[in-house]
Amino acid sequence: MLLRGVLLALQALQLAGALDLPAGSCAFEESTCGFDSVLASLPWILNEEGHYIYVDTSFGKQGEKAVLLSPDLQAEEWSCLRLVYQITTSSESLSDPSQLNLYMRFEDESFDRLLWSAKEPSDSWLIASLDLQNSSKKFKILIEGVLGQGNTASIALFEIKMTTGYCIECDFEENHLCGFVNRWNPNVNWFVGGGSIRNVHSILPQDHTFKSELGHYMYVDSVYVKHFQEVAQLISPLTTAPMAGCLSFYYQIQQGNDNVFSLYTRDVAGLYEEIWKADRPGNAAWNLAEVEFSAPYPMEVIFEVAFNGPKGGYVALDDISFSPVHCQNQTELLFSAVEASCNFEQDLCNFYQDKEGPGWTRVKVKPNMYRAGDHTTGLGYYLLANTKFTSQPGYIGRLYGPSLPGNLQYCLRFHYAIYGFLKMSDTLAVYIFEENHVVQEKIWSVLESPRGVWMQAEITFKKPMPTKVVFMSLCKSFWDCGLVALDDITIQLGSCSSSEKLPPPPGECTFEQDECTFTQEKRNRSSWHRRRGETPTSYTGPKGDHTTGIIFEAIRGVSIRSDIAIDDVKFQAGPCGEMEDTTQQSSGYSEDLNEIEY
Repeated sequence: MLLRGVLLALQALQLAGALDLPAGSCAFEESTCGFDSVLASLPWILNEEGHYIYVDTSFGKQGEKAVLLSPDLQAEEWSCLRLVYQITTSSESLSDPSQLNLYMRFEDESFDRLLWSAKEPSDSWLIASLDLQNSSKKFKILIEGVLGQGNTASIALFEIKMTTGYCIECDFEENHLCGFVNRWNPNVNWFVGGGSIRNVHSILPQDHTFKSELGHYMYVDSVYVKHFQEVAQLISPLTTAPMAGCLSFYYQIQQGNDNVFSLYTRDVAGLYEEIWKADRPGNAAWNLAEVEFSAPYPMEVIFEVAFNGPKGGYVALDDISFSPVHCQNQTELLFSAVEASCNFEQDLCNFYQDKEGPGWTRVKVKPNMYRAGDHTTGLGYYLLANTKFTSQPGYIGRLYGPSLPGNLQYCLRFHYAIYGFLKMSDTLAVYIFEENHVVQEKIWSVLESPRGVWMQAEITFKKPMPTKVVFMSLCKSFWDCGLVALDDITIQLGSCSSSEKLPPPPGECTFEQDECTFTQEKRNRSSWHRRRGETPTSYTGPKGDHTTGIIFEAIRGVSIRSDIAIDDVKFQAGPCGEMEDTTQQSSGYSEDLNEIEY
């Protein structure tokens, strides 16, 4: 009895501590905890009965914004910001729903950094988890709600909580379960165990956190399994900042021979990778697992249990934690995106060619209205294959990249331009070679491409062994031979689609997906249009965009039309003289190579 009384008192103290929320947090019970509505926008309304704040179309109209600004905050240690929110709209207004954005404003910067955005309507509360990397700078959190279409559009905030630690960590003691969610299965699911919840089939005598029956943990039981290989998944929040280190957790397994307990990662493209599997049944005590974990791009951690039948026992999970220090007896597999990339402004970087002779030549072209410069600055260097000094029937030029560690996912991006070929097929191809220069696989080749225009290609690939990326240009015959230009090769970790899920840095936009945070004033006779390829007006505008082929066209006047195009907007610290000059980019080209500098 005495022990139970002590435990109940401890729970009461924990509840009292929960009411004393850390800086940057608010439960919106009686106030907004220092979060203030910006006067120039719609106000956030505190519900009369407490529990949440909201803004809806009874206070504003479509497109109007409500902005909530936090007091000064500081995250000297890695922190996790969780936001419990709800966006509602009518069924006929799904084409233009409300949107909720979260920004970070540092004290020494005059702009806001977009961290997260959501516009999916829901009939229940949702949780967003955002990792905040440690920094000595003070900052403010800015939450912006933009009302959508319809008379019932609304945005509500239930709780904001900022805590020290990583968002993938959890002891399952709080109601929100740290943003972990169970993937619903009709027969087998993860449940919260401990506390006042008891289950005759799988109740444990105590959790791991408090080592008491009042503590909480997650468990999955086979008692309702009806089919072979029924699977239950517990999915973590998506990581939002690069991290690498040791992921640890405690688990218990009953009848381990009849179930499989595994840990996977899953990126935004849906690619699974198994990083751990329980190799023994374990015992009645909590077992510690340590797993080397690397998330250079957004990914989820998935705890998965597969049962062979209704007598597969149970699996329990508790106290997931992360440390930036690598696990015992583990070393980091080094990869440098800088060393694996090249813009050819100074040299070939870590790329090299066959010993037989140079097939690719580093060149510089003086750009004018008929001749293109390089892709990087318009005035710099790029690589050119099949020049008049090397082109011959059957000519092949190979450019080898640096060695890449195996068992990692890579995103390869590069820009290319094709001139003169009658048939585009295989004029430029990308291969994966093994370390000993053995061809393994062709992963990309040109099919059709506009001539004389810089185009972007991107390829996601992953191989189990160390590999090299090889660019190969083929000149099939004397009558079908031209020029191939190559520039700005980058290799990064992760899927190429991963970057599409992340907001761009402040002030930057390639206009590939949308207009980012750029807006335009409504005008009667002029506007910007997002386009792909050439502008529709004859003899105006470029042939293609600077990134991959999207153009904004400005139409001015009625009888006279002229096109103005912008692309790849980027802000950079320092005076403009230190920035890359992209103003000289041209889409024309002359095959007269007399003015090329080698």
